[in-house]
Amino acid sequence: MGWLTDIDPYMWAFVGTSLAMGLSVSGAAWGIFLTGSSLMGAGVKAPRITTKNLISVLFCEAVAVYGLIIAIIFQTKLTDIEGRGYINKDYYSGFSIFWAGLTVGFANLVCGVCVGITGSACALADAQDASLFVKILIVEIFGSALGLFGLIVGIIMTSSASFAKT
Repeated sequence: MGWLTDIDPYMWAFVGTSLAMGLSVSGAAWGIFLTGSSLMGAGVKAPRITTKNLISVLFCEAVAVYGLIIAIIFQTKLTDIEGRGYINKDYYSGFSIFWAGLTVGFANLVCGVCVGITGSACALADAQDASLFVKILIVEIFGSALGLFGLIVGIIMTSSASFAKT
C-alpha cells in the first residue's frame, strides 16, 4: 500500500474526527456571522425581528452539534489493540473514519454557510414584510437538513469500522 500504511491507522482516525468537529464548528461560526450581521443591521430598521429571527442562529448552532455527535460516535469505534501489529481491518477502520470525518466536516461547513445565507435573507425579508418570515424559515429548514444528511452519511460510512481486538 505504500505510504498510506506508514501512517498509524489511529492517526487517520483522529485526523478524521478532528476534521469533522473543526469543519462543523467553522461552518456554524460562519453561518452565525452571516446571520447575525444581517440580523443586527435589519434590527435597526425593524426592532421587532431580533428575537424572532434568533431561530436562524440556533439552526447554525445545530451544525456544530452535528460535528460533536459524529465525533463522539467516531471515538466509540477506537479500541486498544494490546501490543500487536496492525492488520488490514485496522487500516480500513482508520481510513473509513478519516474519509467519513472529511465528508461530514465539509457537509456541515457548506450547511452552515447555506443556513447563514438563508438566515440573513430571512432577517432582511422579515424587516421588509413580516409575512415572509415563515416562508423563508421553511427554506432554511431544508438547508439545515444538509448537515443532518452529512451526519447520516458519516454514520453509514463507518458502520463496519472497528479496530480488531485480537
